[in-house]
Amino acid sequence: MPSGLAALLDDVAAITKLAAASLDDVGAAAGKAGTKAAGVVIDDTAVTPRYVTGLSPQRELPIIWKIARGSLFNKLVILLPAALLLSWLAPWAITPLLMLGGAFLCFEGAEKVIEAFGGHDAELHEAEAVGDPAHLEADKVSGAIRTDLILSAEIMAIALADVSAKPVWEQGVVLAIVGIAITIGVYGVVALIVKMDDIGLHLAERRLSFTRAVGRGLVKGMPIVMSALSTIGTAAMIWVGGGILVHGANQLGWHAPEEVIHHWAEAAGGGLLGWVVTALASGVVGLAVGAVIAVVIGKFFHKKH
Repeated sequence: MPSGLAALLDDVAAITKLAAASLDDVGAAAGKAGTKAAGVVIDDTAVTPRYVTGLSPQRELPIIWKIARGSLFNKLVILLPAALLLSWLAPWAITPLLMLGGAFLCFEGAEKVIEAFGGHDAELHEAEAVGDPAHLEADKVSGAIRTDLILSAEIMAIALADVSAKPVWEQGVVLAIVGIAITIGVYGVVALIVKMDDIGLHLAERRLSFTRAVGRGLVKGMPIVMSALSTIGTAAMIWVGGGILVHGANQLGWHAPEEVIHHWAEAAGGGLLGWVVTALASGVVGLAVGAVIAVVIGKFFHKKH
């Protein structure tokens, strides 16, 4: 009897160790997958604040909460089951779909660059600023959730590609962890960003001269931060999209682009400088592909209208 109990306890201990190891694997996989999606996350964080521009400050946080809930629904209810089904039925399609998403990111980034030089973005914001506030809020929330669906699909696809060899249950757990963590991180940062000017105004009214100086600095600095975020977001879209295309092409058998970029990175000495070279080269690829798509789509719609 004691020996049987001891054996049972040994089995329980072994199962516990196995479960703990599995959880460690899941945590590591989620962290790795989330890191690979960082470029898309940066863009998501940079893009979202524009959806509260021109609305009442009292509505900023409720709007961000609505968008965050929509983002969680996108990731956990729509994209996670679709990703697991895809991994089960057609794992060969993950790379092509990832490349399609990468091409879309390149297009979005290149379009923003074209708009920045052409001045169309300002006209768009000016048109958005007119209208019934409730209707404008509903439009911005729905537009943000649609944009989030695309960016979330790219995040989940990147995560799925990194854990496609894992068991299905582990894929599901990793995707859920990545989706929830990224949503909390992105919209937490977004909420802080859009309320930073209000925090600055509050500090500027304090008695201490240092606190007032910090508050005035925040108020004056936020437009610069928002502009920088927009630029960083655009660069991230182009760089990540180009990198996805290069890596996807390598997986599908066209090795030359990735091999050339890898050779350039090694020639630069590797390390941080090699990473910069890789990012720049991926950005050039992304900008070129995105510009071609933007021109083709622009001509098509020009003909249609």
